[in-house]
Amino acid sequence: MTVTPLSPSAAHWWQRRPVKAWTLGTLLALSGLVILGLVREQTGTEGFLVGLGLATLPVPVLTAAFRWLDRVDPGPWRNLIFAFSWGACAAALIAIVANSFATRWIATATADPASADTLGATVIAPVVEESAKAAAVLLVFLFRRRQFTGIVDGVVIAGVTATGFAFTENVLYLGNAYGTDEASGITGLALDSVTAATFFVRIVMSPFAHPLFTVLTGIGFGLAARAAQRRRVLRFLLPVLGLGLAMGMHALWNSSAVFGPYGFFAVYGGFMVPAFALLTWLTVWTRQRELRTIRTELPVYAAAGWIGPYEPYALSSMRARRIARDYAAHLGGPAAARIVAEYEAYATSLAFLRYRGRRGRAGAEFVSREQELLGEIWRRRATARPALEHAARATAPPIPAPRPYPYPYAPGPRLTYVPRQPGYGPPHPTYAPYTPNPAYAPDRSG
Repeated sequence: MTVTPLSPSAAHWWQRRPVKAWTLGTLLALSGLVILGLVREQTGTEGFLVGLGLATLPVPVLTAAFRWLDRVDPGPWRNLIFAFSWGACAAALIAIVANSFATRWIATATADPASADTLGATVIAPVVEESAKAAAVLLVFLFRRRQFTGIVDGVVIAGVTATGFAFTENVLYLGNAYGTDEASGITGLALDSVTAATFFVRIVMSPFAHPLFTVLTGIGFGLAARAAQRRRVLRFLLPVLGLGLAMGMHALWNSSAVFGPYGFFAVYGGFMVPAFALLTWLTVWTRQRELRTIRTELPVYAAAGWIGPYEPYALSSMRARRIARDYAAHLGGPAAARIVAEYEAYATSLAFLRYRGRRGRAGAEFVSREQELLGEIWRRRATARPALEHAARATAPPIPAPRPYPYPYAPGPRLTYVPRQPGYGPPHPTYAPYTPNPAYAPDRSG
């Protein structure tokens, strides 16, 4: 028996990648144990449990909001779990250690503890905390490059990382507030307690504060992912600019208490709320732009016979996607619904890949990646196509026939196309025009 040795690149992929994942997971677990011990030591067992229960309340809401933004081309859950774990464990541990060390050093050097605390909160903390959170976005950007393709991906990874960081920080603040109330003889969560005030400020009024800061870093990485690979300086400067803006906004928020008794409300109402509304609008607009990209880029594959003529519309409508999955689940159970969801994900990735390729941003792997995605789509067509056709007919009038393209089609001067491989691909070299079935035409008599 002859054993063929792995090539250097294959050996690197097979041997080192699992080691990196295992090492990173171990480091996150150790940092989680350390941060758990530090927070419990500072707050006490009872304060820790109270803070843990109260700090958990905004986490499902924020996580669900970021997951909703990522519904068009959802990334794997493991990326979100990593981002949240990094924020709650590694970034929080770095922030606690670095902030404490820097504040003590400044207090010793200046012999002015009050000024050291102010400087630590307004200068040191924003730099340390935003840098620690940005590390998670950087790691996903470098090692999950196929799953990090635009602004929405950067916003989601950054926002989930900041949600994890805010969770640990809230446990610490709420636990300390509860300890202060106990020392003052206040029991429970009375309205005049420090715990109630801390809960109102951090959980009710500003649960989005840390995600808002770090999202700016994520937008920088998202723009860098969209930039052409040859523009290396721009791809480096955009994340740095986003990180700088995140630090500046964080510093402004922390310094609001220095601006007088109404400084917090002035910064909150005059800056934080408008900034939050603007970034929310930007992310929702980007999400709608992704849907338009799907409808624009996929018709060429429909004309070539890889997908049905109705699918560009169905895949660019979140309602039609849901109807297709429900229809498949009704006929074939959860397994069929999962196949349709996978088909939708691969088709979406194909549309985004072609969009980047037409603008010179796909890189040398365009041909192989396109071939891979087309193969995955073709293998799932038997289950997915009827469901998507049903969804398209249920949500729109008859879809007109696509523009005719030669086969194999010519995607453009910057792209090359690999025609069908053995085992999958359109069965005929020509594509018959699509004729709507009158039986499915909408009733407009009323």
